[in-house]
Amino acid sequence: MIEVILKKGKEKAVLHRHPWVFSGAIEHVKGKPANGDIVRLTDAKGGFMAYGFYNDQSRVAIRLLEWDENIAVNDDWFRNKVAGAVAGRSELLADGKTNTCRLIFSEADYLPGLIVDKYADHLAVQVLTSGIENVMPVIIDELQRLLNPKSIFDKSDASSREHEGLQTQNIALTTSQPPENVLVRENNILYNINIAEGQKSGFYCDQRDNRKILAAHAKGKKVLDCFSYTGGFTLNALQNGAASVTSVDSSALAIETLKENIKLNNLDGAKHTAIQSDVNKQLRVFREQEEKFDIIVLDPPKYAPSRSALDRASRAYKDLNRLGMLLLNDGGLLATFSCSGAMDMETFKQVLAWAALDAGKQVQFIYQFCQPEDHPVRSSFPEGEYLKGLLCRVVSG
Repeated sequence: MIEVILKKGKEKAVLHRHPWVFSGAIEHVKGKPANGDIVRLTDAKGGFMAYGFYNDQSRVAIRLLEWDENIAVNDDWFRNKVAGAVAGRSELLADGKTNTCRLIFSEADYLPGLIVDKYADHLAVQVLTSGIENVMPVIIDELQRLLNPKSIFDKSDASSREHEGLQTQNIALTTSQPPENVLVRENNILYNINIAEGQKSGFYCDQRDNRKILAAHAKGKKVLDCFSYTGGFTLNALQNGAASVTSVDSSALAIETLKENIKLNNLDGAKHTAIQSDVNKQLRVFREQEEKFDIIVLDPPKYAPSRSALDRASRAYKDLNRLGMLLLNDGGLLATFSCSGAMDMETFKQVLAWAALDAGKQVQFIYQFCQPEDHPVRSSFPEGEYLKGLLCRVVSG
């Protein structure tokens, strides 16, 4: 096995079990490992530190797997990690109210670069590192052994694959293709999921708990769901007695699927309005029309893919939330989210404070949203905590 030697003084993160070693921390590579090969990491004196995937095209040159020198990182090692991750979600799926969740969450489940989502009897995977790409035959075999899915579809279209020197792909990994629509259940609400054509892996199961929490406030309220996608917050609000819900998304496919999901759940379509539009543009239209709402959901895409983009993202979040606050009735609720890992909660709160100041409003933070149990945060990898949100009561300034 090829050895990689750390620079002197760069051992701390490895000793603390952080799974990333950046290229700038490496002193020397003994040999020429191929991208995705497993290497032996040592300190400057040659002492063993960990095993990990190597990739010289990535800023994260080594993604660490195992810190015990006596444990072989082989096919059985990967099978055990897959089985452990699947077993850890069993209680979540046990009562039958939900049959969709994230089964494997990359570094949080000790499989860096692998995401697996379960949609009823179908699986969608994202393969984001060259190391995982190399062991996918073993991982696919273990997933089939454990779950016997009807199909496994590769949704590896993420730009992060480019950093690993990998091509994007969007193909079935089993002989069977997923059907155009897969019917899933989340908290007893039905959704039609288009795995092949939908965003990311087809559905955002990371908001499962937050949809239910917010819906408890929706009875009799006028709700605006922005970046609604296929209607997670919309459907929960309607099911819990909202007086009306307006959903805004730029995707025609998402809007059409949302309408189908309303029919699928036998919800009152007369209480729903769908608008295909850019959200920021539509919020300004509502402002010009003097429209007001009791609850507004702002669940935008990732504005800050890295810390270098944080300042620009903060300005975008501030403007978006300022517009939302201006459209709320006095004492209304703003459920606002960031899925940017670079945006920590304290910074997000500060952004909302700036937005409130610009809007001439006062804001009370009454609840902190987070990602659910199938998106765990590993103690040695805080970067895995990407989803955060706040339920805010907005009153006149």
